[in-house]
Amino acid sequence: MGIIKVIDTSAVAALLFGEPEGEQAAALMDNCELTAPPLLQFELANVCLIKCRRHPEQRDKLLSAFNLRKQLGIREIAVNQGEVVLLAEKTGLTAYDASYLWLAHVLDAEIVTFDRKLREAAATAGTR
Repeated sequence: MGIIKVIDTSAVAALLFGEPEGEQAAALMDNCELTAPPLLQFELANVCLIKCRRHPEQRDKLLSAFNLRKQLGIREIAVNQGEVVLLAEKTGLTAYDASYLWLAHVLDAEIVTFDRKLREAAATAGTR
């Protein structure tokens, strides 16, 4: 597992909650070391909450899927918040999305995301 990738909420949520991009996310995550800023856990919790509110009949299934995140082995790495703010200003991203971009830059890693703005910012910044 030598390849390091930064994975964002959109990709993890697609996999965990069976979204249309779930299979693509699984393929992109295969045979690599996954990393993310610690905020990933909060963002995933919020995605789960929103889904539970929209689909209360699926609450138990959604909570079970949410708990599977621990099995993905995603290593959390703290980011430099000051640099993240500057990067967010420069790219027009939210501070949340800039956290993933900052981490990918520091680790010289590819970002696994289905977020168009984040993917475009990564391409512009020369991050894989």
